[in-house]
Parts: sequence; C-alpha cells; structure tokens
Amino acid sequence: MINMDTRNELCKYARKIVDSGLVVGPGGNISARAGDKMYLSPSGFALEEVEPEQWIEVDIPTGEITEIGLRPSSEVLMHLYGYRQKPDMGAMVHTHPPYCIAFTLVEQKLPIMFPDQAALVGSTAYIPYLIPTTDLLAEAVADKVNEASSILLGNHGLVTTGRNLREAYYRTQVVEESAKIYLSARAAGTPAPLTDQEVADIAALESEDYRIQLLQKMK
Repeated sequence: MINMDTRNELCKYARKIVDSGLVVGPGGNISARAGDKMYLSPSGFALEEVEPEQWIEVDIPTGEITEIGLRPSSEVLMHLYGYRQKPDMGAMVHTHPPYCIAFTLVEQKLPIMFPDQAALVGSTAYIPYLIPTTDLLAEAVADKVNEASSILLGNHGLVTTGRNLREAYYRTQVVEESAKIYLSARAAGTPAPLTDQEVADIAALESEDYRIQLLQKMK
C-alpha cells in the first residue's frame, strides 16, 4: 500500500527547500520515516520535480529498496544509517546552503548567536570534508545524529534532522541564517555569541518550550 501522506509531505517540503534557495539543480536529498520504512528522493531529480509516487521506499532494518524503476539518492546510506542510529528521528534534510558552505571554508564551530538558533537548533556539529555518497560520510553523519540536530559538512553542505519534516526544514533555515549572520558579523568586526547561561535561559522559557512542542506536532 502506497503511503501517500508521507509522499505528499515530502513533495511539499522539497518545493519549500528549492524556493528557499537551499539547493540548486539536482542537488540535495530529503527523506521521511513512516514506521519501518523511509521514503527518499530519487537520484538525478531536482527536488521540485519529484512526484509523490517517485519517492523511493527503503526498508530501514534490511536496507531493501522497493523497485519502481528509479534509483534512490546516492546518499541513501547516509539517511539509512541515520534512521538506524536515531530511532526517534522522523526526517532528514540534506541541502547545500551557500552561507553554510561558505562558513565551512573558514570556520568549523558555529556559535549560538540569537534566540531562535538557541531554541530551535542548539549546538551544530561539524564533519570535515569526506567524499560524498561514501560509507565514510554515512558513518560520520550517523555518529553525530544523537549529538546534534544539525551537522555542517565541510566544503559540502548541511544535514538537519527532526521528528518531522517541518522541524528538520526549519532547522535548515535557521542554521543557514546563523551562518549568514556570523559571516556578516565577522566581516564587520568580532562576533559576540550568546553565553552558555544565556542559551540555558532561553531553553528554560515556557514560551520557547511551547513553540518547540507545537513545531514537532504540526506538519
């Protein structure tokens, strides 16, 4: 039985990702979990071109791919290993945001600089450049998914995770904005990130807790 709800949700956020300029051409790949299955973008397609029936179904425990005449994204292992490592993960979004890539060319640790970043993302992990589509990259990402919900890939892009596609997508937007703010601030002077106490104070706000819970529930 075709899972149309998940497939339609993937189409919705695939278009949002393209409209936001987070990928160009056939770059990037996204997936969502439904039970023991993940649904992943097909190889060779620009994300906005993918139709609901073209998302590739992959069995998470076995890695078996449902044959529909299309190949899954070449980053299939990165998504598969991620779901196996983090059972409560509902979605993974891998994009090539320009400010994130630019940031990794000059820095590694992205500081927390403003309230939305603190509340919706928290700390961002970093992986030095590894050849895309390889087991090495897939294993490196899987090693980080329980450490952080956003992972910068050196000279490559960004991976975000969430309990649903909405959460993962918004995290992508916030990290890209964070990279943009950092680079702009560094060009003008010395960036002044939030202190650990200021980050903790934001996390303790009832309003932020409510907003995060709402984000996790809504599509």
